[in-house]
Amino acid sequence: MTGPRIAVLGTGANGAAIGADLTRAGLDVTFIEQWPEHVAAMRAAGVRVDMPEESVVTPVRALNLCEVATLREPFDLVFTLVKAYDTRWACELIKPLVKPDGLVIGLQNGMTIDAIADIMGPERTLGAVIECSAAMFEPGVVERHTPPAKSWFGLGSVTAATRPREREVADILGHAGTVEIVEDIRSAKWAKLLVNAGELVPSAVLNLPMREAMATPGMREFMLRCGIEAAEAIIATGNKLVPIFGLDGLDPTDPHKFVEALLDAVMYDFALPHTKTTVLHDWMKGRRCEVEEINGLVVDVHAEHGSSAPANAIAVELARRVESGELEARPENVDLMVKSLS
Repeated sequence: MTGPRIAVLGTGANGAAIGADLTRAGLDVTFIEQWPEHVAAMRAAGVRVDMPEESVVTPVRALNLCEVATLREPFDLVFTLVKAYDTRWACELIKPLVKPDGLVIGLQNGMTIDAIADIMGPERTLGAVIECSAAMFEPGVVERHTPPAKSWFGLGSVTAATRPREREVADILGHAGTVEIVEDIRSAKWAKLLVNAGELVPSAVLNLPMREAMATPGMREFMLRCGIEAAEAIIATGNKLVPIFGLDGLDPTDPHKFVEALLDAVMYDFALPHTKTTVLHDWMKGRRCEVEEINGLVVDVHAEHGSSAPANAIAVELARRVESGELEARPENVDLMVKSLS
């Protein structure tokens, strides 16, 4: 193995797929995972990544979280792919094992860039936007909808001190997909949150794949409304509407068309017809989702600025009801979203 010592912290569907790509490129990669059965499966038979046109098995080095304290040699780069709500404790866990000039890169949804910088320091933080669709239902096996040729990452600094390192990290991450170095990473992450606000919870509440959910009468308008409210939050926080996913020609002065273009890009350029959102996968596995860090953040920003985000507030309410067991995720829930905005 050559190059820097790399850890992938959180090797669920996306983390395992990306880590396998880096491992096959000959890099020194350690998987760190909190699902014991998944670690056992990876140790026994490697990671199998099933893609639309091929399946690839990669032998990997996998550790349980409880084994992190036994490590002594620090890492140069750590890619975090834990849930947004797990970011702080995960960074505290790995912090003693990051070199003084090492970097932590958050390949996550939500505005985790600030949590990472708060713990690691801005000089050891790189922000990232990820668009890579995958699922995992069996330990050691990834169903990857977007192979490297169709996966996209945005990468950027929160301080000028790390700008010289961006190309180094982009070249490494480039083994897993197309990487674009972006000037304004915070705005870029907000742009991805805008997409997530529109698609993740609303489609999951219907217990449907994304495309099928959007095709349900009234749902496209509801999803766009969630995204537009997020765009308003972006502007309210002093950030900008910046294009992601390599899209060109988007007009930041027209939030409706801007939101529509981003939502459609994920829906039709990255997702497959049967792709279900990470929120629905969380619920299928009995896990809580990231609604507070996505739709909830939009609601909070609006409240801080004396306005409201009714569509996102509905998404938060329904997600809470599903997770409490009060409401079953099913197609009939469309009325709860669409009619409440009329």
